[in-house]
Amino acid sequence: MEQLLALEMIRVTEAAAIASARFMGRGARDEADRAATEAMRTAMDETDLAGTIVIGEGERDEAPMLYIGEQVGRHGEGEAVAAVDIAVDPLEGTNLVATGQGGAITVLAASETGGLTNAPDTYLEKLAVGPVAAGCVDITRPPAENVRRIAEALRRKVSDITIVILDRPRHEGLIAEVRGTGARIRLITDGDVSAAIACAVQGTGVHAVMGIGGAPEGVITAAALRCLGGEIQARFRFRNDEERERATRMMGTADEDRVYRTEDLAGGDQLVFAATGVTGGELLQGVRFFGGGARTHSLVMAYQAKQVRFVDTVHMFDRDRPPAVRL
Repeated sequence: MEQLLALEMIRVTEAAAIASARFMGRGARDEADRAATEAMRTAMDETDLAGTIVIGEGERDEAPMLYIGEQVGRHGEGEAVAAVDIAVDPLEGTNLVATGQGGAITVLAASETGGLTNAPDTYLEKLAVGPVAAGCVDITRPPAENVRRIAEALRRKVSDITIVILDRPRHEGLIAEVRGTGARIRLITDGDVSAAIACAVQGTGVHAVMGIGGAPEGVITAAALRCLGGEIQARFRFRNDEERERATRMMGTADEDRVYRTEDLAGGDQLVFAATGVTGGELLQGVRFFGGGARTHSLVMAYQAKQVRFVDTVHMFDRDRPPAVRL
């Protein structure tokens, strides 16, 4: 099933990336997100899967499609259809697309039923590291101590370590503490999923992601890091009682002291992660349009198969005017 998932999911993220990339730099963040969502939903219904959205655009009354609990794919159309849970972020980095900045991606994770945590739309405090530092950090310890542990695991000076943090007022204390260690910091406006993947890939110059971000994105990040051998540790950070009640309803608990680890968030055996670049970034090139088509650059990972693939695809919209494919 994992190989089928990998093939089907990359088609879905590619469709969403092409649709949203047409809005690059136009200042239309909502329109870009809507285009990605609609394209992703349409593509999912063309897959040979019986999917259930466990992380999506919100509750049913808040989102017209890709809402939590929505059935996608070909339910009831054949015995061979595989049942899967799907976590989606149709466009991570809506502001990046609106302003024409790099790093926006379309992304999803899929697994067998029950393989992904159904996290509520709230916040997680996150600590993500790559394979070398996995098992060496502890989110319950001070950030400065974790920076030193990461440097020790990588056999580098603290001053050679780069930590990615979302540029938000809530992170003023965290930024000050990390700066106090002498480590380098890369502040980002959006895209902590991309940043977490980067910390698990050699050569990106990123060594960890710290700070508070979206809980749904945390589950998708866990799927990617599990495939790559990295690690995420996380704790819920609710903004109000309504979010605590929603967490209790969805997960049976609203414990803010519990540390969720990679396998807690994405523990499926048949686990796939897929992402396609919308605007060019460190890992993925953005969508490139040409007369009669477009070219996409994607990443797909399969846990059991132990495979990480970069996929370069030429999409020919007009077969009567085939493009010259340049390698």
